[in-house]
Amino acid sequence: METYESIVIGAGQGGLSTSFHLRRLGVDHVVLDSNETPGGAWQHRWDSLTMDDVHGVADLPDGPAPDRGRRRANEAVPEWFAAYERDYDLPVVRPVAVDRVTSEGELLVVRAGDRTWTTRTLVNATGTWTRPFLPHYPGIETFAGEQLHTVDYPGAQHFAGRRVLVVGGGASAVQFLGELAPVADTVWVTRRPPVWRTDEIDPEAGRSAVALVEERVRRGLPPASVVSVTGLALREQEREAERLGAYRRRPMFDRIEPDGVRWADGSFEPLDAILWATGFRPAVAHLGPLHLRSVHGGIQLDGTTAVADRRVQLVGYGPSASTIGANRAGRAAALAVSRQLPARVA
Repeated sequence: METYESIVIGAGQGGLSTSFHLRRLGVDHVVLDSNETPGGAWQHRWDSLTMDDVHGVADLPDGPAPDRGRRRANEAVPEWFAAYERDYDLPVVRPVAVDRVTSEGELLVVRAGDRTWTTRTLVNATGTWTRPFLPHYPGIETFAGEQLHTVDYPGAQHFAGRRVLVVGGGASAVQFLGELAPVADTVWVTRRPPVWRTDEIDPEAGRSAVALVEERVRRGLPPASVVSVTGLALREQEREAERLGAYRRRPMFDRIEPDGVRWADGSFEPLDAILWATGFRPAVAHLGPLHLRSVHGGIQLDGTTAVADRRVQLVGYGPSASTIGANRAGRAAALAVSRQLPARVA
């Protein structure tokens, strides 16, 4: 069986960036991607998300991102990724759904069903899309209406004329309310009052926000999102929803009932649907056999390197869980891989 110098798991933004830099450094590697076609998580986003709606897609190394516009993001970005893989002859193998990674002596063994690969180093770039987080509230299983998570969002027209509860305090919830409020009755609930910002995030503020998230993973704590540090902002396409009062937030309800939700004070809100914009968790279960987690519950990192096993790099985890962050982390991970290999000087 061939032993690679490195294996990259995931062919999203971070995985492609890592592969580009590994190839530039002459590192023999393969990229294993669980999707049947190029595009990473972008190919699974909802149809109403256009390139004008996304919060920014960073360029890949020597590969400019698609122009903004009304084109669907789940078409434009996958086409771009496919062309990038082809133009730079990146060694992507798909579909490969990695089950687990184990350590056998100096080598790491990557398993996907009955297929096996061995490698000296590993770069995990699996992101979060495959691990939607759905919190449990009393009565959630009794709700007679429709419940959907961000991963299932079918577009605003699906909810036209209905009473919809949007749960979550992140950018996705704000965006969903922007789409839904003009066509449906909406209620917004969050665990904590949202923090709004009205100014643009300058480079210094952005670096400070990322540094706070980096500090968490450096200590081995579960990663937080960058938006939890920077705060929320409304864009022009969300001003109509603001005028309609969609962003008047209510605190979390006490329990869910068949026809709606009830607050601790006894008040009741009848509902047709609940949209859980409650985020995601890192897709790292396949790394479990490597015992990378710290006593604090997160994977402690030194840059992109797992402190518990320096053969392993994580891209798209914590501070690099954004397109620009994943690009930078891809380069850093490739350099770290190169330094880890015998007789190599980065």
